[in-house]
Amino acid sequence: MTGPRSPRRVVSLVPSLTEAVAASAPELLVGITDWCSHPAGLGAARVGGTKNPDLGAIASLAPAVVLANEEENRPQDLAALRAAGITVLVTEVRTLDQAWRELTRVLVDGCGLSRPGWLADAEDAWRALPAPDAWRTAVVPIWRRPWMVLGRDTFAGDLLARLGVRNRYADHAERYPRIALEDLRAAGADLVVLPDEPYRFTADDGPEAFPALPAALLSGRHLTWYGPSLVEAPAVLAEALAAAR
Repeated sequence: MTGPRSPRRVVSLVPSLTEAVAASAPELLVGITDWCSHPAGLGAARVGGTKNPDLGAIASLAPAVVLANEEENRPQDLAALRAAGITVLVTEVRTLDQAWRELTRVLVDGCGLSRPGWLADAEDAWRALPAPDAWRTAVVPIWRRPWMVLGRDTFAGDLLARLGVRNRYADHAERYPRIALEDLRAAGADLVVLPDEPYRFTADDGPEAFPALPAALLSGRHLTWYGPSLVEAPAVLAEALAAAR
């Protein structure tokens, strides 16, 4: 019978995965990006951004594995790390069920840990979510200047659907299409969902562009991160959506 492997030196290029490892075995983290903000007080070396990591700095940390994501990190950077002899574990997370599988793969297979209790708690929290008794259709901007929205096959879109919100552009050919503001206003939605990342929408920056729609201001960490935030995400997101009437 085999158990978890011995701890490994880990560099994380994904804020969600940084938080997941830090909640389970923070001593493994030797390098993280400038955008890795949770939990506070992480002492690992900063190695640049998700899109422009310092590859030399990463190599100098001699990691056993670098954690990456097919959406957040550039293929050329990951190829360069592999060419330097570094193991890179690349995740794909487009649904909640996929998040459970990928988090297990990262933490157990990639980091040699036992499956953490918080991951089971997160699964329980989402499993306990009641089926929606009413549906709303939303446009979900993630950027402005130019306006970009959630399209097909997105993790955030799957979470919203579990909370009774249909993404108006879920059938779009692109995952993050650019849509003119006048088209968004005329899309037939009855709600606009405005997360605070990647663009930081606020009560004073975003809702004014959609004067005919109620606006739900959501925590981007709870809507787009796959990690310990998933434990409280159902309650946090549901409360914010309910307030947008």
